Amino acid sequence: MANIIRIGIIGAGNIGGVHAKEFSALSDQCQITAITDAYLPLAQEKATLYGIAAVVETPEALIEREDVDAVIIGVPNQHHAPLAIRAIEAGKHVLLEKPMAINSHEARRIYDASKQTGAVVMIAHQMRFESVPMQIKEQVERGELGRIYTAKTGWYRRKGIPGWGTWFTRMDQSGGGPLIDIGVHMLDLALYLMGNPKPVSVYGATYAEFGPKRKGIGTWGKPNWDGVYDVEDFATALIKMEDGSTLSLEVSWAVHMDTDNAPFVHLMGSEGGASYKAGSGKLLTEKFDRPIETSLSKPENDEGERARLSRHFLACIREGKQPITSALSGYTNNLILDAIYESSRTGNEVKLNWD
Repeated sequence: MANIIRIGIIGAGNIGGVHAKEFSALSDQCQITAITDAYLPLAQEKATLYGIAAVVETPEALIEREDVDAVIIGVPNQHHAPLAIRAIEAGKHVLLEKPMAINSHEARRIYDASKQTGAVVMIAHQMRFESVPMQIKEQVERGELGRIYTAKTGWYRRKGIPGWGTWFTRMDQSGGGPLIDIGVHMLDLALYLMGNPKPVSVYGATYAEFGPKRKGIGTWGKPNWDGVYDVEDFATALIKMEDGSTLSLEVSWAVHMDTDNAPFVHLMGSEGGASYKAGSGKLLTEKFDRPIETSLSKPENDEGERARLSRHFLACIREGKQPITSALSGYTNNLILDAIYESSRTGNEVKLNWD
């Protein structure tokens, strides 16, 4: 049992349940010892389902427990930084749901705390662990695409505003709309597949054409019609990198267009390209003056991206190494998101401040 990593889960909702399921399946490597939620009956339900010994009244009490080595945080965005920093300072490792924080200032606080203590801080961007993006990443690292000079990524939901009037649609509690909700996934994945070039400037715009009219409502979350909607429902941006490459990003919760609601990334390189879309993909190049395509798909009996993510977190703790979705990557994402919102407010290009 000496090598068993003891885990506490903060947040017993949908995403907390996903983590509870995945980590409970890794009983040879870890044990979930405690769980908490603002609604304790929900925590008790998950504890009964996954055999978790302790239901704890508050996140703070869970963090202070001696039988918790690592904390998984799956709560509304506004609570990410305070809980993550408290856990880091208490000597715990942290697996933090996206986005890393509500803004780049809070994300920087998490990043600085992780550097000071050496704690493993990992952002739960599961798309990096999907089979097809992993296959594309391998080809990028082998140099098969040559120099990736531009990329395009996005996720268009036609009618998918979540939890209208709840924390999802309040800027002070979520940090934004689809840009910080699903856009952060696509931004993270695209930058990773491009080879993590350093972003230096952003030009972007956001729009709220559906939410204020109570249109475009999706099925995720229960609406609160007495609540507030003050976030965007569409965002677009062009991100410039230090090496001269660019990334185009577009995301929506609601939009009038022909879309299959599928996330996508297109990489364009000097020697080849790659496309990812909702679990499948292609490698594209030219040989003997002919276009060549190679299809990519998830292999049979694939264990799944969540399983790989969970195992990676545990391996990083055991081996004392940085996760591929590190605190720095989370901070980078938040820095870009803030710049997009600022560019939309001012109408100007925004240079990123890395100080």
